[in-house]
Amino acid sequence: MKKILSAITITLLLFSGYTYLTPVQYFISAEEDGIPSYAKWGRLAMQETKKKYSSAQIIDYLHIGRDSKDKHSVEKFKLWLKDENREFGVFINIEFKTDTEEVISVTFEETDQ
Repeated sequence: MKKILSAITITLLLFSGYTYLTPVQYFISAEEDGIPSYAKWGRLAMQETKKKYSSAQIIDYLHIGRDSKDKHSVEKFKLWLKDENREFGVFINIEFKTDTEEVISVTFEETDQ
């Protein structure tokens, strides 16, 4: 009975068009579709920046790159913000576990340049 249920489930998945992609396959697939692999982290950087600087508007966005060390990676961004009194930059580093993509920390550093 278990074999029959397994066969039916596999058949339904195959015909439904469902495919499971590993994180690496997802990034390759996303890049082929024109979506950069860092897009997910860019959205998170903007969300966290909006929380921290709620009165400011994000007026520019730059992906600096990724640093990978052993089991951790860091996606780096620079956002340019404008509030009532000034314009300023913020460097955002998102550290996460490379294999699970679990966020470890999000750090901010303001700059005038």
